[in-house]
Amino acid sequence: MQSAHIQVKIDLGRVRENVASIAGRCGVDVIAVVKSDGYGLGAQRVAEAIGDLVAGFCVFSVKEAVAATLWEVGRKPTLSLGPSEDVDAGEMAAAGVRPAVWTVEEARRLRQARPVLCVDTGMQRFACPRADVEAVISAGEIDEAFTHATRIEHVELLRSIAGRTGLRLHAAASSLLDEPAARLDAVRPGLAIYRGAARVSGRLAEVRDSGRPAGYTGFIADRFGVILCGYSQGLRRGPCVVNGSKQRVLEVGMQSAFVELAPGDRRGDEVVFLGEGLTEAEVASAWECSEQQVLGILTNAGIRSYVSA
Repeated sequence: MQSAHIQVKIDLGRVRENVASIAGRCGVDVIAVVKSDGYGLGAQRVAEAIGDLVAGFCVFSVKEAVAATLWEVGRKPTLSLGPSEDVDAGEMAAAGVRPAVWTVEEARRLRQARPVLCVDTGMQRFACPRADVEAVISAGEIDEAFTHATRIEHVELLRSIAGRTGLRLHAAASSLLDEPAARLDAVRPGLAIYRGAARVSGRLAEVRDSGRPAGYTGFIADRFGVILCGYSQGLRRGPCVVNGSKQRVLEVGMQSAFVELAPGDRRGDEVVFLGEGLTEAEVASAWECSEQQVLGILTNAGIRSYVSA
């Protein structure tokens, strides 16, 4: 549930800087992962901002690619990672989508859409076992293969399985970008594209001096405020920034939360949940989740606006 009281500001210039840095550092094609509506930043707007810097895009489903009109951004292909049983090859080809395949049947059925082989190197999800690789390549007339690599060993296994076939290969997502041996013919960054590009904030609706038990849990704080954002928007207890100082979200209700404050903080002051030096990694550590989850939750908590690239 979005809150009208939460502002989500997306810096497309920062997104573009991130992509340019990745391309320069890696020296190979960049396939930008824009699944889940660009990690919450808006797939269409992100694609428009970086379209001239990337070789293509990557989503989970064909519907995502169509909804974001990705084919209209420079006529570059989009790799669809998930199952494609409900879409035919003609629809995919018209949308510029190349489906990932891992069975002979799907490779044959989707041949017109130029399928891409997903090789299982350990993920054991939506991927082709080693024994079937050559048959799937033949059935789909495949010229490209990839794997979901989380370790360099997965990259090496992809090379050993498909490297001799002459296929275009890619394996590295954000976590392996700094491994030269993982870059192969292309990289598929997701999180690395979006780090530092989202700023999420609200304002103090109420401020109290207390020192007595408060809230549902009876927390005690000398001074606290209330913000109009709660667990309905995905907010959790953890760090925030008020007037340049690190503070904490002390307790979270359904549509409001209590925030620790300093003596000078006042009603109407801004509370920042992401940005202003508060990184995705710091919030993820406090929330005990991934940086991807932090972005997906907070960028969908309020109303998005954009700073142009």
